[in-house]
Amino acid sequence: MSKKIAVYRKEHFNAAHRLHNPALSDSENAMLFGKCNHPNYHGHNYELIVKVTGEVDPKTGYVIDMKLLGDLVKKEVIEKFDHRNLNLDTKEFKELNPTAENIAMVIHNLLEPKLDKRYELKIILYETERNFVEFPA
Repeated sequence: MSKKIAVYRKEHFNAAHRLHNPALSDSENAMLFGKCNHPNYHGHNYELIVKVTGEVDPKTGYVIDMKLLGDLVKKEVIEKFDHRNLNLDTKEFKELNPTAENIAMVIHNLLEPKLDKRYELKIILYETERNFVEFPA
């Protein structure tokens, strides 16, 4: 029987974005993305849940030190994306449409290399109270 356990770190950030595919016409973008394609952008109050799964360290009793995890999330995600226009202010979304799906994958890719390989990482990102994504699924 596995002795793995999951721990969660919840964070919050605010960011603006515009869903837009430059390969499509303005009318196609408007039809596909609706109000999320507004040329002056729009914003969300994102709720981020970082799930780390692993075995409890017998020395510490932790899966991972939550202070260290919190510091990592703040440095790699919150400081980069909070109160930013994702399309204009971040290198991660200069060429990538900042959908919730893509934001979750980017966050995963920012955090995973910084964690020990013994951990499994999952990102859950709420764009609204009713709309959220999970990566990997």
